[in-house]
Amino acid sequence: MPSESLSGVAVSPGRASGPVVRVAEPLGEPASTPAPADPAAEAARIAPAAQIVAGRLEKLAETATGEAATILITTAAMAADPALVSSAEQLVKDKNLPAPRAVHQAAGKFADALAAAGGYMAERARDVLDVRDRLIAELLGIAPPGVPDLDSPSVLVARDLAPADTAGLDPDKVLALVTEEGGPTSHTAILARALGIPAVVAVRGLLALDAQALAVDGDTGVVEVADPNAEVVTAAKTGAIEWGGTGATSDGHRVKVLGNVGSATDAQAAAEAGAEGVGLFRTEFCYLDASAEPSVEEQRKAYTAVLTPFRGKPVVVRTLDAGADKPLAFLEPEDEPNPALGVRGLRVAFDRPEILARQLEAIAGAAQDSGAEVSVMAPMVATADEAAWFAERARAAGIARVGVMIEIPAAALTAREILDVVDFVSVGTNDLAQYTFAADRQLGAVAKLNDPWQPGLLRLLKVIGQAAKDTGKPAGVCGEAAADPRLALVLAGLGLTSLSMNAPAVRAVGASLAATTLAECESLAEAVLATSDPVAARQAAAKR
Repeated sequence: MPSESLSGVAVSPGRASGPVVRVAEPLGEPASTPAPADPAAEAARIAPAAQIVAGRLEKLAETATGEAATILITTAAMAADPALVSSAEQLVKDKNLPAPRAVHQAAGKFADALAAAGGYMAERARDVLDVRDRLIAELLGIAPPGVPDLDSPSVLVARDLAPADTAGLDPDKVLALVTEEGGPTSHTAILARALGIPAVVAVRGLLALDAQALAVDGDTGVVEVADPNAEVVTAAKTGAIEWGGTGATSDGHRVKVLGNVGSATDAQAAAEAGAEGVGLFRTEFCYLDASAEPSVEEQRKAYTAVLTPFRGKPVVVRTLDAGADKPLAFLEPEDEPNPALGVRGLRVAFDRPEILARQLEAIAGAAQDSGAEVSVMAPMVATADEAAWFAERARAAGIARVGVMIEIPAAALTAREILDVVDFVSVGTNDLAQYTFAADRQLGAVAKLNDPWQPGLLRLLKVIGQAAKDTGKPAGVCGEAAADPRLALVLAGLGLTSLSMNAPAVRAVGASLAATTLAECESLAEAVLATSDPVAARQAAAKR
């Protein structure tokens, strides 16, 4: 038997092995010919197909719970989106394209816009492409792409998995997930953890591997060719996760367990999951589809809907994170040779302070309307002077508690000076890793560098944690690193005082903290910091 092995980024813990089932590749580009004989009739096929696809996803959502159900409902809404349907219909009529080709082009434009938005929104482009392929399959009268029916427990192997596919998986049939693309912040990673399925992503060379069976280690990221005749190994199931709802170590050291949200649906899911509040409210949803800046009243109403489920609880609202790499039409951004390092986040407000002023006014109003305990923080802050500039304006707008995000290595290294001028900081580990390792978080080829277990990243977090201790002010983590129950213990040991994550991880992280003393967390952190790579870091944490 061959002993060939590959490695990727471990995103969901556990070990399992068994027969391989390969997920079909996404559909190729549909032909642009022949032209339809009756363009009006051809265009009329699109809306019914969209409703059929949406209906299937809604039916699947009825059998799911939590984040999985939310993702399926959201994907169903994308499938029936009038803007997508209308755009495709217009392409049929104006360009005389077959309906499948028109859907392909229309959806491609939507996906490109999300990808250009960067960060969290770019990760949602995969959802649009999934909807595109399902719609095209329906129009062509062929089986939709995605996970095949599984007759027995299997290891799923794919180039990537659409969120809707992952959400619909049966944990009793899927031993493990392995993908060639994807990254640690993808929906595949988030949902695999929620479902308790071991998963490894960004495994380069996976699809060229000729294997009938695989052994998958979701703790180290190692994927090995296994004996197809060997006994199937199923990952241990943890069962229902019990957690009292208060983020703290077993000896009473408080570490708040909060939710990351970007819409009213997200906020409801986080509240239902037991989050103590919100550590990151992304406000970009209010701007993305706007050709002009939303009015203060429009923003206030939209923010209130997100804040309301957390009446009387803390919510940290991040001001607009947009700019050259997240283009918004009304900002009229200039072309830049390197947008990721250009005018984005708070830097936009230096030139357009009136936009920030209006958003702060809307946030303050929404805080009054919702009854939530609202704080604000600015994205992409590099220096203490920038932090002070933002804090002065936020406080003048009537928001008492003001912080900033640490996503730039320079800000991590000067965290103490920054904490001297604001009330708290929150670490965006996804971007901090991207900038620390010069590795695009959307690029699978460098996904290993964006692994949150990278010791280089964790050493920067230690600097931030120490600054928090020295100043007596809070420092949280709102990047995907906070969603790993084992890594959460390390973060607590590094001095971080709150952890904010997507809804599926809330209970597991809360329970992990509740079962561990602060001294044990600090010992874990010390052991991990002494390692030189993420695999060794995970192994060091697992031994304790």
